[in-house]
Amino acid sequence: MEYRFADEKDTALILRFIRELADYENMLDEIVADEETLRTWIFEKKKAEVIFALEDGKEVGFALFFHNFSTFLGRAGIYLEDLYVMPEYRGRGYGKGLMRTLAKIAAERGCGRLEWWCLDWNRPSIDFYLSLGAEPMSGWTVYRVAGDALTKLAGE
Repeated sequence: MEYRFADEKDTALILRFIRELADYENMLDEIVADEETLRTWIFEKKKAEVIFALEDGKEVGFALFFHNFSTFLGRAGIYLEDLYVMPEYRGRGYGKGLMRTLAKIAAERGCGRLEWWCLDWNRPSIDFYLSLGAEPMSGWTVYRVAGDALTKLAGE
């Protein structure tokens, strides 16, 4: 199995994988990202990174991640935003390989943890993450301010 970091010429493929994941999660109608936005934020502003899983040189999955920070640990961590493997390539170890690659990156960079969210209904993914030794974070609720609420909070 091979893995490689994405570069700017991969922007359309990144968007395709994001859309395929959103379709799987029944959230395709929420996608507003486009190639230009991804290019700007991932490659120009360097706010996220992408790794591809390859089979015979073909990209069959991806992981999009960025650094967050733990005040309790006093160091950065890696937050996995998206992990996706094309359906016909699942069960071959690509998801585990992507997670292992992210764990290696976290260790090499001195990060304190690797974390992500998972939809409550997504039992196959939950079982996969548990098999890797991941632990669900009970006692925490995710909050989000976006769209009009974000604008209002910003005072506009």
